[in-house]
Amino acid sequence: MYAIFETGGKQYRVQKGDVLDVERLSFVEESKVNFDSVLAIENDGDIEVGTPTIEGAVVTADLVKDFRGKKITVFKMKRRKGYRKKQGHRQELSRIMIQDIKKP
Repeated sequence: MYAIFETGGKQYRVQKGDVLDVERLSFVEESKVNFDSVLAIENDGDIEVGTPTIEGAVVTADLVKDFRGKKITVFKMKRRKGYRKKQGHRQELSRIMIQDIKKP
């Protein structure tokens, strides 16, 4: 059984027991998080797709920890103009562990 849900403007395909990194959630560490924006659920070959979400479907997860992602460098330049701009970015992330997928 797997589900596809949306958080932080991104979609994730998850199964029970999966650990994934999503954009920072505003919850206390080691707490339960419910995602009710479930787009699709598959159970034994039977796929249920929402329009756009499935009413009553919930993906439950544990918030393991909050951390900052790897630093990326953004470098812009225009040749022969002397324009150079270097900028760094580190994304705020939350690591979650999927506990349960509930169908309505």
